[in-house]
Amino acid sequence: MLIKTLQTGFNKLGLSYTDDIENKLIKYKELLLEWNQKINITRIQDEEEIYIKHYLDSIIILNSQNVNSTNRIIDVGTGGGFPGFPLKIVNNNIDLTLLDSLRKRTDFLQLVANTLKLDKVNVIHGRAEDFGHDKNYREKYDICVSRAVAPLNILCEFCLPFVKVGGFFAAYKSENIAEEIEASKNAIEKLCGKIKEIKQIKIPNSQIVRNIIIIEKINKLPNVYPRKAGTPAKKPL
Repeated sequence: MLIKTLQTGFNKLGLSYTDDIENKLIKYKELLLEWNQKINITRIQDEEEIYIKHYLDSIIILNSQNVNSTNRIIDVGTGGGFPGFPLKIVNNNIDLTLLDSLRKRTDFLQLVANTLKLDKVNVIHGRAEDFGHDKNYREKYDICVSRAVAPLNILCEFCLPFVKVGGFFAAYKSENIAEEIEASKNAIEKLCGKIKEIKQIKIPNSQIVRNIIIIEKINKLPNVYPRKAGTPAKKPL
């Protein structure tokens, strides 16, 4: 059974697996596949691949003490809700904000939150460069997570503005990251961050190796960052 993929994956990660978690993840998958026929949410449509490449990949940071000790998380560029929703489903104590720039996707995310009856979930439609200056979001989060496909120096300008001093940004990256990290040193320093740890984790039931780059926020961010919408991508730090 495909559900064994989840059960064994949770076991390998040392995470508790319950009927409630299973039911929510299955319903989430059904909504994802249904809505993917209407709008482009994910290119992954095979059920087992969803379990591995979306669910298990998303939750690999939950065996980190840093994550278990926090309450407020923002997922920037969340797309179909990854990694935010799986993190919330597994650890219901999380106060989760999901940010995406496409209205149709945020409509989907709100539907998922309502259908699964997830409390403490805030879905916002907009750009990180704009909300990074909003006093209700700027430097308000213990953790920012992102699996968005963008170079690390650009992601840092999107994400670190949301992180409070002493919190951290967890960037989900592929196996080969040495050059990307080197190219991001200037951006991380300007954005008041410091690489705390790089966790290399094999996604259970696959051969995929994921690097989680954990960047600690060490000082308050200068008001100039993030720069206006579009600038971080066009002129990376």
